[in-house]
Amino acid sequence: MDADSNIDRYPPINGAAVETIVELLDRERLMSIGVNRPDGWPQVTTVGYLNDGLNLYFVSGRESQKLANLQADDRVSVSIHSLAERGGAVGVSMAAHATEVTDAGEVERLNQMMFKRWPMVSVYCPATSSVAIIHVKPELICAISAVDGRSRTECFSLGEPAGPGGREPDATRPDAI
Repeated sequence: MDADSNIDRYPPINGAAVETIVELLDRERLMSIGVNRPDGWPQVTTVGYLNDGLNLYFVSGRESQKLANLQADDRVSVSIHSLAERGGAVGVSMAAHATEVTDAGEVERLNQMMFKRWPMVSVYCPATSSVAIIHVKPELICAISAVDGRSRTECFSLGEPAGPGGREPDATRPDAI
């Protein structure tokens, strides 16, 4: 799905939806991310992530094909899932844009978040120039549930214009809910 051309088809995300999705993101650690390769084929990999509200962050090696692909085309698709309470699955898929975090203060803030959330993996916090921290900012989020043989999907847009005054508050920020 091309989020840029279809985003206006979906309602803006609301506080209750943000809260529910952030709870799922806070519980999980792994996501599948699809990037666009130069030959047109998608490349999907599973990576560990950190979230700050609806914003996702992951680390990629500087020499990786994934980073080269992201630098050429910042559009990505993300999928995160979890087991549902009554048997089944719940999750989210996102159409997003991915950019490298280059501000040293932001890198330090993310490292501190990682250390607080998962002290046992703090040794993996980026400390050298051999890795890039990538920020994934969603444009479209679809919440998905598959419970007792039935599935349901509800999609929301983020950051849509809000009439004459400009844009909605940035729903990806945790303090905007």
